[in-house]
Amino acid sequence: MTHLESAADTSPLPHPSQLEIKDFNTYALVIDARSPHEYEEDHLPGAVNLPVVDDEEFAEVGIKYKQDPHAAYLIGAEYSLRNISRHISQLLRDHKKADRMLVYCFRGGKRSKVWADNLRLIGFDVDVLPGGWKNYRSWVRASLEALPRYFQFRVLSGPTGCGKTRLLQALAGTGQQVLDLEAIAAHRGSLLGAVPDEPQPSQKFFDTLLLDTLRAFDPSRPVWLEAESKKIGNLQLPEALHAAMHSVAPLRVSAPMHERVRLLREDYAHFAANPLAMVEKLAPLKPLVGGEELALWHSLAAAKQVDALFERVMRKHYDPCYERSTSRSYEAASSGPCIELPSLAAEQLTAAASELAMRFGSRSQDEAGPEAR
Repeated sequence: MTHLESAADTSPLPHPSQLEIKDFNTYALVIDARSPHEYEEDHLPGAVNLPVVDDEEFAEVGIKYKQDPHAAYLIGAEYSLRNISRHISQLLRDHKKADRMLVYCFRGGKRSKVWADNLRLIGFDVDVLPGGWKNYRSWVRASLEALPRYFQFRVLSGPTGCGKTRLLQALAGTGQQVLDLEAIAAHRGSLLGAVPDEPQPSQKFFDTLLLDTLRAFDPSRPVWLEAESKKIGNLQLPEALHAAMHSVAPLRVSAPMHERVRLLREDYAHFAANPLAMVEKLAPLKPLVGGEELALWHSLAAAKQVDALFERVMRKHYDPCYERSTSRSYEAASSGPCIELPSLAAEQLTAAASELAMRFGSRSQDEAGPEAR
């Protein structure tokens, strides 16, 4: 039984069984029969893209269909049988007859059927996802609106560089349930948040990854996460999650400025190596901080005074901005416990995480919502 199933008696949350399939992770193989560009935008967790037609073939068949549907079907059949033949040779090497498989396409139609029919002829047990990816996507959206209210969140707030993300990682090391939204989004937030050489997922795949993470959590235990705005980079948080995480008093994290600067040097090593690139990224802040301040940042960057630049940017922009945002977003921001970290060294973070796990690592029935009681 999954953690989601344990709360299902009182939950309106659609379960995979309502799509007439098993839990996705019970299948030996989940086949996405759609084209590569469809798969890239979003796919079921763990699904392997074995397209009936590739992107070029998909476009060709679509154009042909508008002119001559019968000719389009003939071309599509030729491509699909050729491609499936190639994929099957690999499947037979990697899977046993007893392995059960799930196949899906956009609406659970022709592309799913041609895959399922051929696999069944070989002797595999195959389920087809009813309604295909389109139905799955509706389930994801409905689930993300329903599921957050079943969890009790522990929100870490604090200014840039105070070690919130590393503290989350240390909490995970103690066995706590951690929702690292920035890791899922591949972005640290703010103008400087893009991760080098790691593009953000699409909004749809971010939703898929987020739901897959939430479904693995136990609603009887708290979930730790970092305070975030409605967007992380280009990605939007689900309204229900954003509302749930902003309904509790955050735990306020602080650290000395010199420790914060040291952490930023490590986490933003690419900007420490090229501080002028950092100031270029911050150029849109000119209306907020003023041209004189921005010019000072530029001069510090040009002189490669990285520590002074990081500290100045935090004191003059990120710290006051974070204070305003937290006060506005969290009504009980000032009433939350304070977590003072004298050092952001790994051993200090581990010790702090252990103490937090002892103090706040169990769920309080006084704070639990009625759905979870």
